Amino acid sequence: MILEIVSPEATLFKGEVTSVAVPGVNGEFQMLNNHAPIVSLLTKGNVKINAQNIAIEKEFVSKFNKVNEQTFWLPINSGTIEMKDNKVIVLAD
Repeated sequence: MILEIVSPEATLFKGEVTSVAVPGVNGEFQMLNNHAPIVSLLTKGNVKINAQNIAIEKEFVSKFNKVNEQTFWLPINSGTIEMKDNKVIVLAD
């Protein structure tokens, strides 16, 4: 599935991922390939990205925490998420 993370400043990440976990207002939840459509508010926490080959642009690498070669976390304060047609869009603050 495609993940796009957008902040007020720029698009921080766009690429193919195997899963993404987000801090929803009712608790953390994860989306995998072909997840049902969903729209949710996000709270303070980490967006957890898992992918085979994660390519983050140089100017945004410092915003992410690298867990291992296939997992990165992005701390956020709030936001919204939409999953539709196998594309996840995170609007993060």
